[in-house]
Amino acid sequence: MFTIKKAFAAALAVVTLASIAACGSSSSSQGGQQGDSVAQIKKSGTIRIATFGDLPPYGYVKNDGTRAGYDVALGTRIAKDLGVKVKWVQVNADGRVDSLKSNKVDMVLANFTVTDERRQVVDFASPYMKVSIGVVSPKKAAISNASQLNGKSLAVTKGTTAEAFFTEKYPDVQLQKFDSKTQQFQAFKDGRVAALADDNTYLYAWVKDNPSFTVGIKSIGDESTIAPAVRKGNANLLKWTNDEIKTLTENGFFVKAYESELAPSFTSDIKPDDVIIK
Repeated sequence: MFTIKKAFAAALAVVTLASIAACGSSSSSQGGQQGDSVAQIKKSGTIRIATFGDLPPYGYVKNDGTRAGYDVALGTRIAKDLGVKVKWVQVNADGRVDSLKSNKVDMVLANFTVTDERRQVVDFASPYMKVSIGVVSPKKAAISNASQLNGKSLAVTKGTTAEAFFTEKYPDVQLQKFDSKTQQFQAFKDGRVAALADDNTYLYAWVKDNPSFTVGIKSIGDESTIAPAVRKGNANLLKWTNDEIKTLTENGFFVKAYESELAPSFTSDIKPDDVIIK
């Protein structure tokens, strides 16, 4: 027999379930929408940007604890033009995509090379730098051709274009894969690997501070570009970023950033046109 008491209990159960669903929907919606639009970023007063902490002169932490580098200069300018503060989120190379997919950041500015594979999972804005893979080795045992690496150990950072390239094109090279740039270069300097592969623009800077090494292979594979990345489908922030890159390029921002952030770290044979996109 269906009593009033049973009816009340059933009604209470429906209300409770509806409340739980509503709370879950609200929480999920708020988490998913955080930073989804320029308006929401401005309202929050903060843009969350993923960057490196150990990749001078692009993104690194100075001795006084402040951040510096070419990517950091761009992120700082983006925040200024949005009228918000920056919350820097430090990532390793293989954590850049996940930081966007998990909504930990709104944008990645971490020497992020544009690839077809990455385009499937993030949206890249207009590029602001060009780059290709280079290989650095000790001057006393210089590597000037990739075939010299067959059967030898090569250091790469996980999640980089260098790792993908050598995995596909040079299967006879023994890759030693590291989680961070710091680990990668420490292994290289310790002599645990014969050479190291990374973005050539970064290697140009590294050998200036480490003159017993040389970039014997200045470019291998296709030339690529470096660009900001936003969460897949975030059309609003993507459009704003594209407009921002265009304006900054026209205003000479990248030339000035090159001179202040990159030029002091490069050898004299490297010119702005070798790196920036005008």
